[in-house]
Order: sequence, then C-alpha cells, then structure tokens
Amino acid sequence: MNYQQTLDYLFSQLPMFQRIGSAAYKADLDNTIALCKLLGNPENKFRSVHVAGTNGKGSTSHMLASVLQSAGLKVGLYTSPHLKDFRERIKINGEMIPEKNVIDFVAKHKNDFEKIELSFFEMTVGLAFDYFATEQVDVAVIEVGLGGRLDSTNVIRPLVSVITNISFDHVALLGDTLEKIAGEKAGIIKDNVPVVIGETTPETKNVFSEKAKLHTAEIVFAEEIYEAKNLHQVHADTLYLAMNVEKQGGLLFENLESELPGLYQRKNIATVIAAIEILNQKGFSLTEKIIREGIKHVIKNTGLLGRWQVLSENPLTIADTGHNEAGIKEVLKQINVTPHKQLHFVIGMVNDKDISTVLKLLPKNAIYYFCKAQIPRALNANELAAQGKTVGLIGNVYTSVKDALENAQHNAKAGDLVFVGGSTFTVAEVV
Repeated sequence: MNYQQTLDYLFSQLPMFQRIGSAAYKADLDNTIALCKLLGNPENKFRSVHVAGTNGKGSTSHMLASVLQSAGLKVGLYTSPHLKDFRERIKINGEMIPEKNVIDFVAKHKNDFEKIELSFFEMTVGLAFDYFATEQVDVAVIEVGLGGRLDSTNVIRPLVSVITNISFDHVALLGDTLEKIAGEKAGIIKDNVPVVIGETTPETKNVFSEKAKLHTAEIVFAEEIYEAKNLHQVHADTLYLAMNVEKQGGLLFENLESELPGLYQRKNIATVIAAIEILNQKGFSLTEKIIREGIKHVIKNTGLLGRWQVLSENPLTIADTGHNEAGIKEVLKQINVTPHKQLHFVIGMVNDKDISTVLKLLPKNAIYYFCKAQIPRALNANELAAQGKTVGLIGNVYTSVKDALENAQHNAKAGDLVFVGGSTFTVAEVV
C-alpha cells in the first residue's frame, strides 16, 4: 500500500472515535497491552510525561514539548485528534512522522493487528510508541485521547502525570457528574509518580487527593502555587503575563511571552510550569531562559494549530477548537475582549453530545452560519440551526464549512469579527 491507501485503511477499516464516536471506545486496556507486547513493549524504552484533562491538554502538551525542545532534547509528542494531516499526531521535535514509517508499520503488523481487533486509536498509539522507541527520544509528551483510566496511552509509567482540568464532556462514556469524570481522568495517577492538577472544583479536588493518597503519589495543585497577574494582550498574536509564585523557592516569571494568544492559556502555562518544576527535581535542567523560550515559541517549535488562530486580518477571522461547555466559556471571554462591531459565528458541532448547554451560552446578537464538517459524527446543519433557533440563535444554513466561512467573510464589514468554532473538525477544515 502507498501512503494514501494506508490512511484509507486506517480510517475505514478500524474504528476511530473521532469519526464514529462511542462505538470505538474500548472498556479495558487488554488490546493495548497485547499490542505493546507484540511490539516489544516500546512504551518502556523512553521517558515520558502523561497529560490528561477535559480542556487545555493539547496546548499544555505542546508547551511542555516546546520547553523540552528548547533545552536541546530530542522530544516526542503524541496528541489527538489531528486537524489537517494524520501525521500531526506523532512528532519528534516538531517534525511529523515520515509517511514511510506509517506505511511500513501498518504493512509489517497489519495481520497481527486484525487478529487483536485493534481500534484506530490503539494502533496509532502503538505506532507512536514504536516510533519514539526506535528513534530513541530523550522524552515523550503523551496526551490522553479520551478519559484516562481506560485510554490506550495509560500503559506508560511517566515521570510526571498532568491533569489540566475537569468539566462536562463525553458524559455517556466518562460519567454524568464532575466527580465521576474526575475519577476517570485520575486513572492516570500511578504509584509513586507525582501528579500536577491544573484546575480543580469543589467536586473534583477531593477525588484527586484521595487517588494520589491511594497511590502514594505527590500531588501539586498548580492553581494554588501560580497566580497569573498583569495579564494583557499586546497584539492579536502575543500574550504577556506575570506569574506570581507563592511557594518559597519557586520560579518567578514577569512579562512571560507566549505565541498562544488566548487568555485561557494562562491556566495552561501555570500547569506547565508546575510540571517543569517536578521534571527539574528529577534531573532535568530547564532554566528560566529555556522555559521562556519554549513558551514563547510553542507554535514555531511544535506546529500547534487551532488555538485562537488568526486566519486573516481583513476581515479579522479567528478559529478555536474549544467545543464543550468550559471550552466555549473561555472562547467567549476571549471574544468579549477582542474589539469588534458585529460577530459573525461560523459553527458546526458533532451529533453524539448534548449541545443544548453550549448553544445556550452563545451570544444572541451574533449572526450565525450553521454548517457541517465532513465526518460521520458531524451534526446535520439544518438540525443544528433548528436547535440554535430554540435558544435565540439566528442565521442561515450552508452546504459546507468552507461555504459558511466564505459567506461570513463576504458579509463582514470593517471592524467586524468572524469566528469559526463549535467543533475541532469544523476548525480543521479552515486552518
């Protein structure tokens, strides 16, 4: 098979949660364990950092990788889903895995994989672990795909575990309360492995504390150590903030610059710095200069896409992958501090989630452009428009994300803002 045929096989022959939803979710790690054994347990051949959470885990993973790269290390990065190219999921020092490696891996193991009946995600995790081991990375940052306890990545024993936050998402699989969801995410906490928690709520903090106690794992609550102060956005593409450190001997940052302009990144940056302190305790030498460079150049170093990404200046067009209740709240905060006259909102969502809560959050005075991304999970645009109308969201239906964006940009007048979001897959079609 050539590369395209290999991708077609991956996407069409094997279940893929991002495309078909819960039917691809596995109830245990037996397949992943069998896969790793088949591959010679590559997950044990490199050091790692494990990152879970409802929102911010992608940005946090990329920032951690960027800081480690800035220290001159060979850094693997595994994330999901991809936006444009499947190979975005597996990178070393910002470079995507070569097509040949993908082709050879699938060709070599295809028959064995089919005997195990692997999911798309399980096979992709195996590919990443095998690639990182073969290339002898110094450390790999591994992002959880879904949940934590039963996620295929949860066979690694990392140097530090990171859980960014907990909010409602994938409730059919992870639970319908914050405590239940926190319990699933806390499943990545392992014996004697420190864990950093980015944000907590009264419902989740005790869940994490009890899980860490059970596993004799040091627990650090980043929000209790680092406070973002003097936060301001100087330009559309530059965020500056001062980090105030309460604990004695901690790192103090003033005028910290980031390529990720979303104001919500302050929480992720605090989480990243807390994790870095633990890595330094384990023998890394990540100095203030290295940390500053890594956070400042995260897009340049890792190729991160879709986080408050400016697509054009005239009209100002911005895309962001925030899609659940907590993510949309952060997006709306950012929209509110972005100067504009009229908001044109290009929106597409998925069909296997309760979207009513998100729709109720959206501003009634925006003009909506309802559309459907080109994946099976995408919600029909007419149905989305109908649900939007019930909560006062008014707009038209378009045949594609591209068509919706073109119309929004055509209708936008001087000083207006065009925003694209609602789903990772909607953003994927425009970045």
